[in-house]
Amino acid sequence: MSESPAQPPKASNPRLRAVLGHEFFAPYQWKRRIALWSGAILVALAAILFAKASDWAYVLFQKIVAHGIWIPLIMTPAVFGLLSWATEGRLRAARGSGIPQAIACIHIEDESFRTRMLALPIAVSKMVLTLVALAVGASIGREGPTVHIGAGLFYSLGRRLGFSDPKAISRFILAGGAAGIAAAFNTPLAGVVFAIEELAGTFEHRFSGLLLTAVIVGGVVSLGITGNYAYFGTVQASLPLGHAWLAVLLCGLVGGLLGGIFARLILLSRQGPLAAVGRLRERNPILFAVGCGFALALLGVFSHNAVYGTGYAQARAFVQEASLTPGHGFGIVKLLANVVSYWAGIPGGIFSPALAVGAGLGHNIAYFLPHAPEAAVVLLGMSAYLSGVTGAPLTSAVIAMELTNNQDMVIPIMAACLLARAAASIFCPTPVYKDFAERLIQDFERQQAERSAVEKQRAPSPVSSEVGPTSAYGEPVAPTDISDEKPES
Repeated sequence: MSESPAQPPKASNPRLRAVLGHEFFAPYQWKRRIALWSGAILVALAAILFAKASDWAYVLFQKIVAHGIWIPLIMTPAVFGLLSWATEGRLRAARGSGIPQAIACIHIEDESFRTRMLALPIAVSKMVLTLVALAVGASIGREGPTVHIGAGLFYSLGRRLGFSDPKAISRFILAGGAAGIAAAFNTPLAGVVFAIEELAGTFEHRFSGLLLTAVIVGGVVSLGITGNYAYFGTVQASLPLGHAWLAVLLCGLVGGLLGGIFARLILLSRQGPLAAVGRLRERNPILFAVGCGFALALLGVFSHNAVYGTGYAQARAFVQEASLTPGHGFGIVKLLANVVSYWAGIPGGIFSPALAVGAGLGHNIAYFLPHAPEAAVVLLGMSAYLSGVTGAPLTSAVIAMELTNNQDMVIPIMAACLLARAAASIFCPTPVYKDFAERLIQDFERQQAERSAVEKQRAPSPVSSEVGPTSAYGEPVAPTDISDEKPES
């Protein structure tokens, strides 16, 4: 059922008839508003439930590890292999972060593709399997999966309420993703900025109302249940002008370069050593996932269990200048743990673990800058590394400020994020989520081309056309070798 404006209501008074005939009172507009409000409430409730369940899952893992540091050497590889097996077939879209799936569905208006990526069973399995991964110590986050869940809930709700226009469904997916990231971090402004910078890749005036409505309603629900809180607590830090601003340069360069390297590692290039890793994973994904789980467990033993989970507690300890922190080696070891967890192809995001790595790097940089406030340097490292990983400097800056309830660091954080994005582009020119999304789009277009070729063979036509890869972002796309691995986003 497509959206079509209803006829203006009849009234004897011409002025009243004109008022009632305004678009604001149109039934289809109210139908869309009710769908948005309902979706935002559902996403907020799902995000809160997911956050609580994630904490419980990791607490369970800590209780298990308390019985022996060696237990993850057996448990983690076995469950990683099980998760890889579980997501081999119809649940393949549940793998990885979930943000690339949402981006691809915004730009591909094919109903079968959207159903395969965002159907309600995919959203539910995304939540359940991410919790299972956290329960065995996977170094993953819940924010990307929450975006996927939000987009899936909005998509399913929109379809059930009869919205079939592809453009309308794209806006529903966009609003669902924005509500998801806002509810996951309790950062309303970051949700809007993230949707514009990452999900849509552009700004439309008609999008703004949808985004704000979804984020506001979801924010009110979250505020009513969990209260008004900052993710990492309030951080009273500032960076005075002078030599302390050397921290902006160092954090921007180090965070950006390492963030770009991380993005390149998880993207698995089509040439060089990383291509060999991708082929190995493609040949035997389950055994490869088992190996990744074992590598993570070894890192856990080496770091005294510091690298497991989202890294929230460690990042908070750094940014709050706690007396007990994971130490100077945490940033690099956590980065490696994030790589092997993502290589495994299991469900899970990279937002929280990236913040933890950035906080660890900022702690290291602060050691060489004794005259700069340590909390300020940690905050700069956290935001710069996140910008380097995601390629979204504005989103990273807004998230860092909202997570710490800090307004004094606006200019230094934005400067570090912009510098980090420039440095990261040396290793990863295309932002990681968009690169994964482009692979999904190319894979879909290749399948469409193959189907078209088969149909032409069955019913020959004098006119033939060649379908090649295109970009949803107006950027040139390198040809995809069919022999390469299928992307696991």
